[in-house]
Amino acid sequence: MAFQYFTIVPRRGLSPARGIIGAVKADTVWIVAFQLGMSIWMIVTYFVLFPAPHLRPTEAVFWFMMQIAMIVGYFASYPANTWLLKNGLKEKMPESPEAVHVVDPSGRKAA
Repeated sequence: MAFQYFTIVPRRGLSPARGIIGAVKADTVWIVAFQLGMSIWMIVTYFVLFPAPHLRPTEAVFWFMMQIAMIVGYFASYPANTWLLKNGLKEKMPESPEAVHVVDPSGRKAA
């Protein structure tokens, strides 16, 4: 939430209280989408892929399935982040000037 706060407040010129509210709105939506995607994958893992015996956190396969769950969560949160950006509830990360210019090995900026 701190990243959202320090991106939203300076760009919009908000007070600290309104900045916190804006950051909570922006982060809540995408985190819920991420957790939904992860949870659905783990439910499928628990009831469909490994119905008996169930995976336990002491097994490597459990953690491999958690890695897949995080990937599923990422893809589930992508539309939410797009929606937040489109509706102005979230700010785009600013581009750094170094990312725009190509620098050759001699240290001069290329055109």
